[in-house]
Amino acid sequence: MLRRSLLAAAPTLLAAPAVRAQAAFPSRPIRLIVGFSPGGTTDVAARLMAPKMQAVLGQSVVIENRTGAGGNIATDHVVRSAPDGHTLLLGTIGALAINPTLYGNLTFDPQTDLTPITRVAMILNVLAVPADRPWRSVAEVVAASKANPLTFGSSGSGGAGHLAGEQLNRMAGLNNIHVPYRGGGSLITDLITGKVDFAFTPASGAGPHVEAGRLRMLAVTTRERSRLLPEVPAVSETPGLSEFDMADWSALMAPRGVPAPILQALHRAATAALTDEEIVAALARRQIEATPSSPEDLAAFIRAETTKWAPIVRASGATPG
Repeated sequence: MLRRSLLAAAPTLLAAPAVRAQAAFPSRPIRLIVGFSPGGTTDVAARLMAPKMQAVLGQSVVIENRTGAGGNIATDHVVRSAPDGHTLLLGTIGALAINPTLYGNLTFDPQTDLTPITRVAMILNVLAVPADRPWRSVAEVVAASKANPLTFGSSGSGGAGHLAGEQLNRMAGLNNIHVPYRGGGSLITDLITGKVDFAFTPASGAGPHVEAGRLRMLAVTTRERSRLLPEVPAVSETPGLSEFDMADWSALMAPRGVPAPILQALHRAATAALTDEEIVAALARRQIEATPSSPEDLAAFIRAETTKWAPIVRASGATPG
C-alpha cells in the first residue's frame, strides 16, 4: 500500500523541482547590455523599457553600457554570458546585421550565438542638409551630386548613416564622398556649419536644428513615410530611388541556450513595455517607433537584413572606424 502511494506521488515529486526552477526566474536583477554611450537612441529606448519590464518580472532591470567596436564588445559579452535570462542585449542593426560583414574577425555569429526575443524599435533617420544649401528635395541633391560630387557625413564608418549614403550612391550612380565622424554630436556641428554637404542622421538629433532654421530635413530613410513625421517624404519617392530603404532598428536578444519558459517570460515583459501607451509616446517624442515582434519574425528579419547589407558593405570599402 505504501509502495503504491509512493509510486503514485512520484510524478509530482519529480515535477516539483522543475516547477520551482521556472518559478524562480528571475532570481536576481537582470542586466540589459547596451553597446553605446548613455543618452543615445539605443540607451534611451532601454531606459524607457526597463521600469515596465521590471514591474512585470518582479526584479530590477539594470542598464549597463559597454561601448566600443560598433556594439561588438557588448554583443560578445552577452554571447559569453550564462544562458539563464539574467543578461540580455539591446542590439542594433550594426551589431546584428552589418558587423558580420564589416568586421572580418568577429568571435561570434549573431544568428547562431544569440536568441531573438523581440524587435524593439525603429530609429527614424533623415536626410538633412545645411540651411544655406539651395536643395529642397532629394532629387535636387542627386542632380547637384551628378554635376559635382558632394560630401556626406556619418557618425561612423559602416554605420547606418554611412550605408544609407552608399546606398544612394549605388542606386543613383553617384560618387559622393563619405566623411566619417566619431559620434553624432561632431557630425551635426559640421553639418550645421556646412563642412559636409548632407548627412543621413537620426531625426531626434537633427530635429531641434531644423526647428531653429540651421538645418533642412529633406526625407526619411524608411521605405515609406513615417507616422512620426508624416509631412516629410521618403527617399523612395524620388524617381529612380523607389527601392531605397534604410531602416535603423534595435532588438532584444539573449544568449544561445536560454530555456523556452524564460524566453517566453522575457518576451511578455518586453512586449508589455513596448505596447504601454506612455512608453510608446515617450519613444515617439524622440522620433523612435516601438516595433515589438515575435521571436520568429525577428530571426527572419535579422537574416534578411544581413543578406541585404552585405553587398553594400563590401562595395563601399568600409572598414571599422
